Amino acid sequence: MIHLYTGEGKGKTTASIGMCVRAVGRGMRVCFAQFMKGNDTGELYVLKNLPGITVLRSGKKFGFYSALSEEDKAELTDIHNHILDELIDAVKEGSYDMVVLDEVTYPVKWRLVDTEKIRQLLNAGKREGEGGIELVLTGRGAEDFMINSADYITKMECIRHPYTRGIIAREGIEY
Repeated sequence: MIHLYTGEGKGKTTASIGMCVRAVGRGMRVCFAQFMKGNDTGELYVLKNLPGITVLRSGKKFGFYSALSEEDKAELTDIHNHILDELIDAVKEGSYDMVVLDEVTYPVKWRLVDTEKIRQLLNAGKREGEGGIELVLTGRGAEDFMINSADYITKMECIRHPYTRGIIAREGIEY
């Protein structure tokens, strides 16, 4: 089935990581693919060291979209498409039971990824029985094709956040 965590609130990536941990705890093979983020975060250390989880992401930190040059955008698009190509091949081979596409809504919105490749993965997630996978998507502003494909949709709502008071992201809490 397909899971979508979206909305303006905090916790989308955290929820998907919880699903990864639960799945691995039950013997499932998991791939956590992260888009747009290249910086080091606390959860990545844990995920990379859990048997049964593969992490795919950029090794380069690009920064915020608004600061990207055209060359950066082209490079990031290549990285994203390469990750998707790896995932498509792995899903066809039956390598994973669960695939997380963390922060995938942003490269779709900003055209930094081939959406046809994402649609291929969504179709793979819809196959029931052998060969089907649990597919988890996260990010704000999910496109209609993602929403329409999802079996589970959770919209995180921000009621209050310290950032609005000028408190920056804190290590171990937000990253």
